[in-house]
Amino acid sequence: MNRRLLALAAAAVVLWPAAPAQAAPAAPTTPTPIDTYLRQALDGTGLPGLSAVVTHGDEVVHAAGYGHDSTGAPVTARTPMRVASVTKSFTATAVMTLVDAGKVALDEPVADQLPEFRMADPRAARVTVRQLLDQTSGLADGGVDIPAAESTASPAAYVAALRSGHLAAEPGTAWAYCNANYEIAARLVEVAGGVGFGQYVRMHVFEPLGMTGSSVGGAAADGHISLFGAWVARPELRAFGAHGGAGGVVTDAEDMGRWLIAQTGHGPQVVRPESLAAMHAPSKVRDYAMGWGPTDVDGRELLVHSGNLFTYTAVEAIDPATGYGYAVMTNSAGLYDDTYEVLRGLVALTHGAEPPATGGQRQRIELVLKAADPRELILGVRAVAGGAAYLSPRIAQKVMTRLGGDRLARAEAARRRLDRLTPRERDVLGGVGRGLSNQEIAAELRLSEGTVKAHVSAILLRLGLNNRVQAAILAYEAGG
Repeated sequence: MNRRLLALAAAAVVLWPAAPAQAAPAAPTTPTPIDTYLRQALDGTGLPGLSAVVTHGDEVVHAAGYGHDSTGAPVTARTPMRVASVTKSFTATAVMTLVDAGKVALDEPVADQLPEFRMADPRAARVTVRQLLDQTSGLADGGVDIPAAESTASPAAYVAALRSGHLAAEPGTAWAYCNANYEIAARLVEVAGGVGFGQYVRMHVFEPLGMTGSSVGGAAADGHISLFGAWVARPELRAFGAHGGAGGVVTDAEDMGRWLIAQTGHGPQVVRPESLAAMHAPSKVRDYAMGWGPTDVDGRELLVHSGNLFTYTAVEAIDPATGYGYAVMTNSAGLYDDTYEVLRGLVALTHGAEPPATGGQRQRIELVLKAADPRELILGVRAVAGGAAYLSPRIAQKVMTRLGGDRLARAEAARRRLDRLTPRERDVLGGVGRGLSNQEIAAELRLSEGTVKAHVSAILLRLGLNNRVQAAILAYEAGG
């Protein structure tokens, strides 16, 4: 972009004053122990590459990259990483800039502001913008043709593909994690903002915050998948992150540092303080805000969102009480989400605690699966598609038996994690642990299949899990 266009873009952006400090910050940590820990974490997890950043207040404490990408180049703090559903917090911010500008009404129906949004279900006309962002719109994967929508080439075409769909619940009464919410929000940004979604986010979010290496739908090296312990470079599936609003952001550790500083209410701001607070406030229906979810991380209440693609994994978190921010990104995806474990270590370090041992769990699980009889493995993993897997009790039991170690200690730790779930979510998790499909769990608990799917999504989000395999193993751990 030339200087004149940069000047015009800057003139079109309103920078809001930083929000007032919410609490006295914790004593700052230093880069050296963080760097040492991250190097150990890379070695312990066996990941091909990762990048991470820790911020505190208005400062970047440490931002760096480790390992290599699929071309063999070293991963640095400026290596582009696909962050998948972490994108949702950026999309919510883009919407809130338009709310602040008076171009979008947060609590008015989407259909009044985006007339092309229509569904076969008349209740869709009552869905508000806020309900899209906190995922209480009533939209659920089971009510719309997600494959058809994801095969489209633009946010406008995606919204058009939803017209034959139905809601799974009355707007504002139930929570369901559904990417369609954020793709509709992206199209709303285009219509209200007058430019393409990626261009709008660049002009009104990335550039004002100095995030020069970030984009929507930008280029990144091929990531990796884990094949029984061996990392294999693969291109990302088109349907994963094909559109902008739900999972299209590509960024790096340095830029995520600028983002986290803004999200903790420090440094340059692109939304009003009250809009930032609204984005971080959970809905009345579920502990999910606008692209953020309140999550207990070893006793600390953080706002967290993870992102999982076929070949990349990411997690972001902020601690409103101390002003710390964290992001961990990897150019890989496997049966176990190592980014959450690294996040736990960073949180411990920044609060003066010894980080837990990081790594080894994914390798042990995959070695057990590798050692299984091929016929048993085919029956054990009933389906793997889009990150979902159904693990049979026999395989899950074998994994737990061969992992060894202090089973009682693991069981107690697992039970503490399950305390975060509602009784109904624990019932659903029990079905997952027994290798049941959503349809089978729905029949057993007398729920709709869409409700079960929403519960499974909530369980994965609340417990920081990546897929049903992890959930099944956790259910066995909790069983002692």
